[in-house]
Amino acid sequence: MIESGNFTFSETSIPGVIVVDAKAFGDERGYFMETYKRPDFLAGGIDADFVQDNQSSSAKGVLRGLHYQIEHPQAKLVRVISGTVFDVAVDLRPGSPTFGSWEGVVLSAENRRQFFIPRGFAHGFLVLSDHAEFCYKCDDVYHPNDEGGFMWNDPAFAIDWPPLEGDSAFDASKLVLSEKDKCHPPFVG
Repeated sequence: MIESGNFTFSETSIPGVIVVDAKAFGDERGYFMETYKRPDFLAGGIDADFVQDNQSSSAKGVLRGLHYQIEHPQAKLVRVISGTVFDVAVDLRPGSPTFGSWEGVVLSAENRRQFFIPRGFAHGFLVLSDHAEFCYKCDDVYHPNDEGGFMWNDPAFAIDWPPLEGDSAFDASKLVLSEKDKCHPPFVG
């Protein structure tokens, strides 16, 4: 764990995948927090030149992913500004000792946690709350003809998706997937 400025950077079981916690300063008016400050992120082990910000809005049960860019991989710094999601990164880096492994973290407006996903990873998330607003920075622009993907339930990854809020167990029948996300090829490691 590294502390720098108003941030705490925690390594996960996959080198380079980092959970970022930011200090919030609150009073009766609400709160203020920094979400990104390059010198602190460099000190925390994140050296990405972010060039694009994205935001999505999704309903409960929406699962987006697992997506990646083939020739133009993107590092991402993701966070949730409303609601709760389970965010997942899958290591696709050839030769990596954690190739094919995944790391997941709950991101919410309440915990204000961020998740850094380096280049070379597939990414996806599941909306656990009634609604979620998801924001992320990318270190390369999106190239629509360069996207690849794998099924969210690929047995090679065996991702342990959590239940939706209010449910006692994960129920795949409640997932909302795009047509594209319903037909990704299987992972062949």
